[in-house]
Amino acid sequence: MLAKRIIPCLDVKDGRTVKGVNFVDLRDAGDPVELAWQYSRQGADELVFLDITATHERRKTTVALVKAVARQVNIPFTIGGGINELADADVLLHAGADKISINSAAVRNPDLINQLADAFGIQFVVVAVDTRYVDGKNYVHLNGGRLKTDLETEHWIKEAESRGAGEILLTSMDHDGTKNGFDCSLLKKINDRLSIPLIASGGAGNEQHFVDVFQQSNVDAALAASVFHYGEILIPQLKDTLRQHGIEIR
Repeated sequence: MLAKRIIPCLDVKDGRTVKGVNFVDLRDAGDPVELAWQYSRQGADELVFLDITATHERRKTTVALVKAVARQVNIPFTIGGGINELADADVLLHAGADKISINSAAVRNPDLINQLADAFGIQFVVVAVDTRYVDGKNYVHLNGGRLKTDLETEHWIKEAESRGAGEILLTSMDHDGTKNGFDCSLLKKINDRLSIPLIASGGAGNEQHFVDVFQQSNVDAALAASVFHYGEILIPQLKDTLRQHGIEIR
């Protein structure tokens, strides 16, 4: 069994790290490059940077940020936001990113997953999925959660896998920022059907929530933002707690 990963997520807007609740009411959480350096030193396994308004504002992810992060950290990092074509991904890869994350663009043009996987390899391609429970089903949402689609979350994730996604980053919008715990039942349901790694996102509030998500859903990685940004959970202590519960961690 692969060791589990702990991944801080930095949502970036106007060059600053921000965090909200249920994708709204954003507040400042610091400089993304400084935070990246701190997390790298603390023992984070990977980092994820999401330019959360790039798609909504119809612009590209800032290459300068990627270069600055690459100079500061020695752990893999994923960048997402505003990636719509192979050329966008190529620029970010050459700027220093290890993986790219696509969300809205993949739904609008599913063949983009195939193209990226063919061009760079599946290990480079993370498909991010923002899901919300509506009328008894989980549906994919786009543009930073602003736009509901008719795509059922499970169906879309299986299609993304079949097209060449190397990992799925699943964020429960219902749990995001609430600090009430991950959506373990949904994560388990989806993880049981996947043969690629699943990253859990949305709802982390304390160390026990990380124990729960690994024990109950067996996801490959758990991602969080504000609990790390504001020092509510320290990564070395979290890893110690996970080891004490018999969870193999990097």
